Amino acid sequence: MEVTVKGSNMIFPAQHSPKVTHWISNLDMVQATVHVPLLFFDKPYGTPQPQVLKEALSKTLVPFYPMAGRLGCDENGRFQITCNAEGVLWIEAETSSVIDDLAGFTPCSQLQKFPHLIALEIPLRTRFLWPSYTLHTVCDGTTVLHFISSWSEMARGLSQISMPALIDRTLLRARVPPTPRFHHLEYNPPPSLLGPNNPTPSSVSVFKITQNQLNTLKAKSWEHENKTNYSIYTILAAYIWRCATKARGLSYDQPTRLLMPTNGRPRLHPPLPSSYLGNARMDNEYLRSVIDYLETLPDIKAARGKPETYQCPSLFINKWSRLPLHDADFCWGRPLYTGPANVISEGKIFIMPSTTDDGSLSLVACLQTPHMKPFEEHLYQGLMSFDNKKARY
Repeated sequence: MEVTVKGSNMIFPAQHSPKVTHWISNLDMVQATVHVPLLFFDKPYGTPQPQVLKEALSKTLVPFYPMAGRLGCDENGRFQITCNAEGVLWIEAETSSVIDDLAGFTPCSQLQKFPHLIALEIPLRTRFLWPSYTLHTVCDGTTVLHFISSWSEMARGLSQISMPALIDRTLLRARVPPTPRFHHLEYNPPPSLLGPNNPTPSSVSVFKITQNQLNTLKAKSWEHENKTNYSIYTILAAYIWRCATKARGLSYDQPTRLLMPTNGRPRLHPPLPSSYLGNARMDNEYLRSVIDYLETLPDIKAARGKPETYQCPSLFINKWSRLPLHDADFCWGRPLYTGPANVISEGKIFIMPSTTDDGSLSLVACLQTPHMKPFEEHLYQGLMSFDNKKARY
């Protein structure tokens, strides 16, 4: 696909915004300082109107004013958000290609060449809009989709967004004094690979799991007199972990670790609103312990996620299936596709919702290239055997 840049400019908040600095929580501090780009494919609807999107973005940056700021450091070297209204970069481009040329879409590293905020027009057949999932240090997936949904509301002509952002990170300050109550294994160094560790290229593939396969997988969890009602996410994550372990050919004595982020907003007491702008996870007791534990570290940056945190023999599974990925309507209707444009770390797998609400899920997996085919075989061999069983719930 050849892309021609038509122009670029900075988009600033439409109104005056506070010129302040925002402290960020320990949960924000340990997030990897990377961009996680999202890709939106939309159907064509009338003549493209990038000016409408730009004006809507400018209006949205008023209540979300930290998004128009910059990540900086205080006098102690700790990250903070400098709210200076310097704006976000908007780049408009065009291509003669159409979505059908892609024959479906798989996240790929080539998209890293594009800027972090782009509106791309694809004439006649379809178009896509690619906004960046800004620095993970600034916000999590819930926040960025709240921002994009609010942006789409402004693009549709609403007078105000339906759910203003809650900008108060002090809600997640450590207790005084810090009182961690758990041993937080998730911040231990990742297990080392036994035997030779030869650098191997990674690749990304997408695998679809049907509703019936999910149902039969759930039904199988009740076998052997099991009485625990595990969530389908827990069951699927365990199954994926097993398939990845087999595909990697790990020895029986090889330690391995599974990391699964969990939304902490509804689990806190009192609950954090879904409009909270930041990062949150776990339940109240564990979450408060995490914050306190991180407060006790001599250098909190040592706990920050790194590529080796997720790589073989470890695995990171992130559930995006309950995020409102397909709800943003920029006057074009439901997106054809919303998801990661690229997966930058080997060992990361995203669980994505269906774009057609048929109950299926998609796995976007980044594994070492020699492990990808065995992973696919183990994944579908098991699911096919499940698919031949009748679901019991």
